[in-house]
Amino acid sequence: MYLSDPSLAPRGGRRGGRRGDGGREVENVRVLPLFFLYIKKKAYFCSLKGNGITLPYNSVSNKKRNVWPEKKYMQIAISGNIGAGKTELTKLLSKHYGYRAVYGPSEENPYLNSFYEDMRRWSFNMMVHSLYANIMQLTELQATGESFIRDRSLYDDAAIFAPNLHDMGLLTTRDLTTYTKLFEMTYSLLPKPDLLIYVRADVPTLIRHIQKRGREYESSIRLDYLTNLNNRYENWAANYEGKMLVVDTDERDFVENRADLGVIINNIDAEFNSLFGNDEPMEQ
Repeated sequence: MYLSDPSLAPRGGRRGGRRGDGGREVENVRVLPLFFLYIKKKAYFCSLKGNGITLPYNSVSNKKRNVWPEKKYMQIAISGNIGAGKTELTKLLSKHYGYRAVYGPSEENPYLNSFYEDMRRWSFNMMVHSLYANIMQLTELQATGESFIRDRSLYDDAAIFAPNLHDMGLLTTRDLTTYTKLFEMTYSLLPKPDLLIYVRADVPTLIRHIQKRGREYESSIRLDYLTNLNNRYENWAANYEGKMLVVDTDERDFVENRADLGVIINNIDAEFNSLFGNDEPMEQ
């Protein structure tokens, strides 16, 4: 079973791939975030173990490969509405902590321009491609074992954008159900962020930021769309189960004011030093 990745295709003249020791076949498999992979018409079921996924490497030795290394890295995700300031905060925190800065692949989505022009027609296509791209990016990041700060979390699309499109009549119930099932299937395979930073902003602040950066495909974003997203972010943040830090960009300009950035960094440090012992969101 090959899923949108040519590296999974068999090499050589036979379907089994290359030959291993003793002339027996050894599969050439690149692991993707799936519950199972079919290899030579046999199902090899993945299992969760610790912070990684293990599966039989081949039928000859029955050795197990750890797809993701034991977790010795830090994963920070930054969530927030369009124009809240996620990208700038990612850059600044990455520079301070020396963590890898990772940006969600949203701008590479081939449906994005079409979506903003006709949301009802292209919403499902845009959301499914976004899910695929995010899962692939996060899977590759886990394999590196590097600490990273990511602009956008996996939750943004599933908890905010998809149900918002549905409520606005831009995504059918059937499409939302299909998308949710795809998300739930892959979500359980990925480690959760050690810290999630929610960047909060009122709609006038969002509009000002959007106009300042001047992305053409964002020029047609509807005001009610931003407002509905903001309301959903607030409800989601209030019920998030995990370590969350809230940064209010209406009150703190961490881009222009280094003192504001310093307050955010100090509170992140406090969260790390306490070993995430307090589950209440801390507001900046």
